[in-house]
Amino acid sequence: MIPRVLAIAGSDSGGGAGIQADIKTIMMLGGHAMTAITAITAQNTLGVTGVMPVPTDMVLAQIDAVASDIGVDAIKIGMIGSAETAAAVADWLERVDMPVVLDPVMVATSGASLADAATIAALKRLMALARLTTPNLPELEALGGIDLLTNRGETILVKGGHAEGEEVVDRLIGPSGEIAVWRGSRIHTRHSHGTGCTLSSAIATGLGSGLSLVDAIGQAGDYVRAAMLAAPAFGEGHGPMGHGLGKAHFQGEKRA
Repeated sequence: MIPRVLAIAGSDSGGGAGIQADIKTIMMLGGHAMTAITAITAQNTLGVTGVMPVPTDMVLAQIDAVASDIGVDAIKIGMIGSAETAAAVADWLERVDMPVVLDPVMVATSGASLADAATIAALKRLMALARLTTPNLPELEALGGIDLLTNRGETILVKGGHAEGEEVVDRLIGPSGEIAVWRGSRIHTRHSHGTGCTLSSAIATGLGSGLSLVDAIGQAGDYVRAAMLAAPAFGEGHGPMGHGLGKAHFQGEKRA
């Protein structure tokens, strides 16, 4: 089965993150990538110079178009664009039954803000509808912390890339406590733009393929590490990963 994966996210003109990373990742992991673009950004490896949200009606039109004809096996949500769009997407998700992976994109790798306070608040409704939310440590803090989120019944993949130390630890935590842990040596590189987008779309592809949540996360993490090691070193700042080359190194980057 070829999983049909819908990525609801913003466009990255530099090709390293956002919809562009989602499409590359979904295809590399054997899925069919479909998109609903929520925002257009002007950005490169040095930062974001402009953001233009797509009107909510157009975002929904994209979702309805692909879902009504091609069908959807899993959804990845990244940069949502606006609080209005977040609410509208949540309304749509309440009417369907499929795995949703939410990457609560708030800040670009360069440090540029990609979500205002109202949009961050609206993300919490989407979190309640998602099978998994994948915040990095700053995003987790902005959303209220792990105890608050899991007490609300949510399942969170706490990504450890922003923590100190030579070992990166990712923890899957649900309402009943810790479910699984992945450990890997830190990869020292500035070419890590799009890691969160890539990880979440890879997890969604795994879930759409029928993998368990733990197996989907394990496969996704291994792919991200391989793509980081295969980065082409483009740009003067936080460069893109090597999505197309990552598969060739995939099996060599298994984590514990």
